[in-house]
Order: sequence, then structure tokens, then C-alpha cells
Amino acid sequence: MTTIAVTTWSLEQTAPTDLLPAAAPESDVRIVRSVVPSPEFSRFLYASVGGDILWTDRLGWPYARWQEHLMRPGVETWVAYDRGTPAGYVELEPQDDGAVEIVYFGLIPAFRGRRIGGHLLSYGAARAWDLADRWPGLAPTKRVWLHTCSKDGEHAMDNYLRRGFKLFDTKVEEEPEAPTPGPWPGAYPV
Repeated sequence: MTTIAVTTWSLEQTAPTDLLPAAAPESDVRIVRSVVPSPEFSRFLYASVGGDILWTDRLGWPYARWQEHLMRPGVETWVAYDRGTPAGYVELEPQDDGAVEIVYFGLIPAFRGRRIGGHLLSYGAARAWDLADRWPGLAPTKRVWLHTCSKDGEHAMDNYLRRGFKLFDTKVEEEPEAPTPGPWPGAYPV
């Protein structure tokens, strides 16, 4: 089996004032919280955004696991719509001690390069900072963090740094080389 070296970078903000928001794009982009837990919609977003960059960890999840995950208090999905069409999303997940992870963030390939990503990341990070305001019982956010890797888009790290995230850890691991899954088999060339 062939393997590839994958570098994973972990980044964080430790105060709301760390966030450096991007300007909103000039097109008609709205960001809306997907309030009703929908495994079908969440899987669509996951597969559509991550299909060309090898997001595979959730592809095998059964419906019940998606439902269970989405029903956890504080888990939120914020979706960017470009003129009514889903363009990308950010998923937030609260953790212990007031930490909130931006678990997934990205754009569907057709919407990349339109200045939507910086705006969506800014909005998602701001919602991570005020997550406890929407979820009574959650600790106030003290830290927002995420990770990105060398398989992600070429502009991902720059976007995170320009939004005020700071690098706190780097790891390199060997992973089995796998074909790009796409949102459905064969959607993207390998």
C-alpha cells in the first residue's frame, strides 16, 4: 500500500478580539444556521465540500450516527448561500473547558475563489465565540480552534492566519494514499 505524508496544523484564537473579519463578498451571500438537524443535508455538505480534498472520516457514518452527532447540544452548522444555492459551511462543536472547535469548514468547489471563504470563516468564528449565548448550560467560549492539513485547499492556511488564528501545533503522519471520493464515486478526477 502506498502512503503519503500529511502535515496537520492546529490553530487557535484565545480571545474574541483575535478575530480579524474578512469583508463580505460583493455577491448576494447569506449565512444561515441550519437549525433543524438533518443528516441528509449535513452529509450532502460534507461530501460536496470535502469530496475533492479527501474528507473520508464521516463517509461511512450511518444515518443514526449523523443524527446523534447533530443532536448534541451546541453542535451547529452554518451554511453560506450564494443567491440561494448552498456554497459551503462551517460546523461548530463545543468541547470541555469553554473550547469550541471549528470541526469542518469549506466551500463547494464551484464557489471557491469568489471571496466567500474568508467571510464564512469570519462569521463561523464569531458564532463560535458567542455559542453559549444560544445554548444555555454551555460554558462561555474561552478558545476557538481548528486544524487544517496539507490535503486541504491551497489557500486554507492563509485564510486562517488572516482571520487571526495562531499556529500552536504541527504534526506529520503517513496516511494510506486513497482516491478522491468526490460527493459520489467518480465525481472528480484522481
